[in-house]
Amino acid sequence: MANIHSTAVVHPSARLADDVEVGPFCVIGEHVEAGKGSRFGPHCIVDGHTRIGANNVFHGSSHIGCAPQDKKYAGEPTRLTIGDGNTVFQFVTISTGTSQDQGITAIGDDNWIMAYTHIAHDCQLGSHIILANNATLAGHVTLGDWVFLGGFTTVHQFCKIGMHAMTAFTAAVTQDVPPYVTAAGNRAAPSGINSEGLRRRGFTARQISEIKRAYKTLYRQGLSLDEAVADICKRAETLPELQPFADFFPQVTRGIIR
Repeated sequence: MANIHSTAVVHPSARLADDVEVGPFCVIGEHVEAGKGSRFGPHCIVDGHTRIGANNVFHGSSHIGCAPQDKKYAGEPTRLTIGDGNTVFQFVTISTGTSQDQGITAIGDDNWIMAYTHIAHDCQLGSHIILANNATLAGHVTLGDWVFLGGFTTVHQFCKIGMHAMTAFTAAVTQDVPPYVTAAGNRAAPSGINSEGLRRRGFTARQISEIKRAYKTLYRQGLSLDEAVADICKRAETLPELQPFADFFPQVTRGIIR
């Protein structure tokens, strides 16, 4: 039997694992599922067709599975899925998807989503991501694994940010950010690679050197984008650390920051 505070309102059709904890004044909707070990702090609202995995922590006053802020949304039963081991802090809002896309907002595992962050409809987030306070993702944004977004970062709709990339405080991202790249400014521009993050994740000095070389090929050698991409993809055939670049480039839809 889930541990539900006497002031919480939980729909009888909600499916909560036996050890889920629901704090004071929470509201849990009809189509919500939550896996074992998950906890909801005071005043959380969990709504929509929302499936939450195991061992997630939602701090007070987060609103999960809220309706998309999209005027075309007409109440369709779109979804939100959240994996395992995520931590969601105060006043975070995460919307379900829309029928104009695949109808689902998806968040992976072991993400750290700090206070006042907004994740809009149809976003696709990988795992091990950190979103610092007040990061704002517009609709249809994609974040790869290990992305770090600095506080007050804003990301334009349909942008993609590749794995291990990061943004500086207040970055305004309006184009796609390749893997490993650090973006800063309004509008965000490349400012090196996330070398410290890579060292923390066990990348060797040689691997980081090859990633820096790819960065210079992309941004410092005066090559056209097509020339730079061809060169990096060729090197990726023998350097696995460059494969994320090769996988990312064909998915670019808004152009990359340059």
